[in-house]
Amino acid sequence: MKKVVFAIVSLFAFTATYAQTIDDLKAEQGVKKDSIAAIQARVDALQGQIDAFPGWKTGAFGTIGANLSGFNNWYGQATANNSAGNIGATLNGFANLDREKYFWKNGLNVNLQWVKLDNKDDPTDSEDFNGTTDVFNITSLFGYKISEKFAISALGEYRTSIINNFNNPGYLDLGVGATWLPIDGMTVVVHPLNYNFIFADNDAAYESSTGAKIVVDYTKQFGGLNFKSNFSTFQSYKSGDLSNWTWINSLGYTIWNGIGVGFEAGLRGNRQESFALGANPGATLGETDVDTQTYWMFGLNYAF
Repeated sequence: MKKVVFAIVSLFAFTATYAQTIDDLKAEQGVKKDSIAAIQARVDALQGQIDAFPGWKTGAFGTIGANLSGFNNWYGQATANNSAGNIGATLNGFANLDREKYFWKNGLNVNLQWVKLDNKDDPTDSEDFNGTTDVFNITSLFGYKISEKFAISALGEYRTSIINNFNNPGYLDLGVGATWLPIDGMTVVVHPLNYNFIFADNDAAYESSTGAKIVVDYTKQFGGLNFKSNFSTFQSYKSGDLSNWTWINSLGYTIWNGIGVGFEAGLRGNRQESFALGANPGATLGETDVDTQTYWMFGLNYAF
């Protein structure tokens, strides 16, 4: 009987000791979590001071997408023997300098994609990857501050294709005017004095002219999410047929060690390009339809 009582007492003592140990460990864990939170708060505060400090700020994020496939004797489709592939990459980068009296903002957007469909039963079929989406855009904006939100500014913007038709056409906008900085990360450029240079082999389809340049750019990072939206338009004073606009939206979400998923979509309206590529054969520039050009890409993302 004494042994039974001793065993029961020992069990209760062990249980009480175990429960006390667990409670002590949880209490100690709570203290350490509070310490970690306090340290992280100080680190975030220091990072905020670093981000607010005037000087060069640089960053970049990009998306890579790839899809490769091969079929042999797959009679359920029209091309039973083929190899196919789709490879694409985007890059968005910036380098911005902020001083007390002036700023200098530089941006880069590149989107390149290649596609191939090789029919092995057709000896004349191409085995090469052919360029599809082909976007290259670089901007440089300098502004002299007249207040915290407004500046007198000068902008240079160049855009073209680089895989197949480099600088054919190529667009170079140079102009002056004003820049508005309404919120952190947003830049609104309005330049009523701008010249739109167009470089192309087909001089009959493209014409340079003076006009107004408007750019709205929003670049922001929310934790692991990188977001950039850029709208750029040139409105010609000579003719609306010579005007054009481009709107590109990019985002990347980091999941692990800079790696995540990314998406980019672009839209463009340009009557001169539609005319040069024969969207309406036999039509004049003014009669040519302005179809909205679009592209999109989804894939793996890496944030620098």
